[in-house]
Amino acid sequence: MWRSIATRSKHVAWNLCATKNAKVQSAKTLKLAQSQLSHFSIFSIHHQNPRFLSQYSANPTHEEETSSSLDLGQNGDDSPIDHFAPVDDANDEFVVKVLETPLVLGENLIGFFKWIMKKPEFGLTSRVMYALTRAICSDVRKRDAYALWDLVKEIGEKENDVLNVEILTELIALLSKLGKGKAALEVFNKCGDFRCAPSAETYYFTIEALFRCSAFDWAWSVCEKMLDAGILPDCEKVGKIIAGFCKGRKAKEGHLVYILAKDKEKYPPRMPVNFLIITLSQKDETVKLALEMLDDIPVEVRKYAIKPFSAVIRGLCRIKDVDGAAILISKMITEGPPPGNAVFNSVINGYSKAGDVEKAMKMIKLMESRGLKPDVYTYTVVISGYVKGGLMEEACKVFSRAKKKHSKLSPVTYHTLIRGYCKLEEFEKALKLLAEMKDYGVQANVDEYNKLIQSLCLKALDWERAEKLLEEMQQKGLHLNGMTRALIKAVKELDEEIEKCRGKH
Repeated sequence: MWRSIATRSKHVAWNLCATKNAKVQSAKTLKLAQSQLSHFSIFSIHHQNPRFLSQYSANPTHEEETSSSLDLGQNGDDSPIDHFAPVDDANDEFVVKVLETPLVLGENLIGFFKWIMKKPEFGLTSRVMYALTRAICSDVRKRDAYALWDLVKEIGEKENDVLNVEILTELIALLSKLGKGKAALEVFNKCGDFRCAPSAETYYFTIEALFRCSAFDWAWSVCEKMLDAGILPDCEKVGKIIAGFCKGRKAKEGHLVYILAKDKEKYPPRMPVNFLIITLSQKDETVKLALEMLDDIPVEVRKYAIKPFSAVIRGLCRIKDVDGAAILISKMITEGPPPGNAVFNSVINGYSKAGDVEKAMKMIKLMESRGLKPDVYTYTVVISGYVKGGLMEEACKVFSRAKKKHSKLSPVTYHTLIRGYCKLEEFEKALKLLAEMKDYGVQANVDEYNKLIQSLCLKALDWERAEKLLEEMQQKGLHLNGMTRALIKAVKELDEEIEKCRGKH
């Protein structure tokens, strides 16, 4: 009886020791694998077999554990590493822990992965593949990224069930960081072959990668698929997609993304939306889209949205819908943001160019009623509108008003009036304005003199006053072009010939 109890106790003790030794051995194996990965300088993949090319710097505390591995790669033969780890430990948990070893080169991890895949006892799973992908993607290196992609393609052709969309998305995100848009698109296009339906993140990182290499047409082809699938990433990423298309001069495409985001209540941040409105306003065919988007701006943030409103008003004036711009100004006055001088000037300029100067003057009065002071530019565009219509008297009234409001005027203001008087052949008034310029802090430039001299010569045949203006220019250090000088000389010679003919008769 006692012998039987003693025998059973001995067997229990042996079993406990065996279990403990197995756990210790498993821990030692993992530690050994991690130590080998982190201390060997490189895995060389030769004939598809990983190799240790440099000696292992052994830690004295692990001398016994690693003695069997020291000979690997030192004997110079081409034998594979068949004893890297016991076969019993080549399971998911073991491989994942090895792949998660920090500070290991990506090529070493890929070498280990290829070796472990050759073990007949090892079954590749999505978890292991994802762990490898995460490990490679944590260190942004082009060589490792392409090596991983080659491995993924190889696995995808043999074992479709292993790959999933998370693995492909991680790889696309890595290629995006590296600026390799074409490679990212190649991975994306393989999703169907690998039976992986692209997620919102997959679409986003592919589009981002293509933006980074300025492949905006390809980016739109991917984005179209995303819109057709009705899938969108989070609001911030939607904003980045919209901004990317605006930078690539594809604001209309960015607007389609905005429409879907609005329908799905994924409202992007204000900055990319404002950028989209401004970009849409720059093209005649999309100004109306920008105008519609202004209605989506919440009332509480309208006071900060002066830039998109100003851009739309400039766009409306450019397409000659000045009345629409004036209506928008009225809306801004009642709902915000409050319009400033630049906004009013755009509409005043639009009316003046259209010849509707009376409406322009009404806008000036509206400006003044809101406490805004019309600047010199405002008066100049109205004067230009009157001059174009030959209404010099009305132009002079506005000019007198401008002189009362501003001590210093613009050369453009005088230039506009001088041209108007020259056109009507009222040269005395034009010369008077030229002399007056100094009193209002404006120096006459070559254009004013050139226009006056040409008009005096061609219309009045008055070469004498033209010569006086030329002398005045020389005193001021201004240079008259050769063509106008020749014109003065020709008119003078013509006049002398006429006088000679009259003397003979």
